[in-house]
Amino acid sequence: MRLTDIKTFVVGNPPPGFGGRYFVFVKLTTADGMHGVGEAYCAPFDPHLVAQLLRDTFGRYLEGQDPHDIETLWRRVYSAGYTQHPDLTLMAVLSALEMACWDLIGKAAGQPVYKLLGGRVHERLRAYTYIYPRSGDRSDVYQDPQLAAERAAEYLAQGFTALKFDPVGPYSAFDGRQLSLAALELSERFCRELRAAVGTRADLLFGTHGQMTAAGAIRLARRLEPYDPLWFEEPVPPDAPEEMARVARATCIPIAAGERLATKYDFARVLRAGAAAVLQMNLGRCGGLLEAKKIAALAEAQHVQLAPHLYCGPVVGAANIQLATCSPNFLILEGIERWQGFHADLLRRPIRWESGYVIPPTEPGLGVELNEAVCERHPYHGKELHLEMADRPVL
Repeated sequence: MRLTDIKTFVVGNPPPGFGGRYFVFVKLTTADGMHGVGEAYCAPFDPHLVAQLLRDTFGRYLEGQDPHDIETLWRRVYSAGYTQHPDLTLMAVLSALEMACWDLIGKAAGQPVYKLLGGRVHERLRAYTYIYPRSGDRSDVYQDPQLAAERAAEYLAQGFTALKFDPVGPYSAFDGRQLSLAALELSERFCRELRAAVGTRADLLFGTHGQMTAAGAIRLARRLEPYDPLWFEEPVPPDAPEEMARVARATCIPIAAGERLATKYDFARVLRAGAAAVLQMNLGRCGGLLEAKKIAALAEAQHVQLAPHLYCGPVVGAANIQLATCSPNFLILEGIERWQGFHADLLRRPIRWESGYVIPPTEPGLGVELNEAVCERHPYHGKELHLEMADRPVL
């Protein structure tokens, strides 16, 4: 089996746009006509440039190679240009290409990828969603605790048993910071209203985006502790796990982190520091499936659990499912509601969601196929990035 061709898709995500402004998919083809798909997550450049980087990297390191040789291909790309460092852009590119190779490997073997990475551990995967806005809402569900509580009850009726929310407010290039008293009070009100609405029927996942200093995060954590969240997500920026560890030592709420980290090396720092009880690697950024499995093994040795991150498209979602299915220390899977709407349209067969759980596929490879016609009908023409931070300090 030899890799011969690459095709990229930069797909605009139509309203409501849950999952980001666009998705970057890649399709690799072999000499015998097989194909595999992957997805890159949130590289900080124009997505068309990311597509060009995918093609360049493929031409330099993968073209003509056997996709089974994951370790060799991975090390060559990781070391490209004399790097050998967790560069997030290169890792997003590598993750997408490696993911597509695993899709090919699974198809060649006639097995789901999870069967080749240790075998099936979980028959179904508990899933959660953010509490999302809806057209016609009377207010902003991200800032209105009462509306969020009403929406939470609706999600519970659908079968969800865990919900995430982030009432802390904007995140900026100048964080971490101390939150205002108003932001602290709003965050506490969210937890109070949501806990009253869901009782013990659902876990509360308090999401933040690195807005705080360690001292500021500890102030907030002490307000949240009475409502027993399942986790407190990325309370400080990701560049100093030692600071996150200060928060972890100061609160009984488990710390979750990892969407802005890449490779076993980044995650090993988090584990050595004791900074997180839950790792949230995004398989479109962390280095791909095999790298994620290695991170999972490092975590397992320290009794740390996995909650694969998803704020992108359904191909990363499919890869997350493969990892979760074969990982003993899997905790919960992020989804974008029930993977309906445009996320389902992008696939020839949607991801199977049943009453709060994802059912792992039995089809070979990643278990999904891109609907290329839908991808091509929705090109992205914007100038904004997938996610962006405020460029001025938040007052």
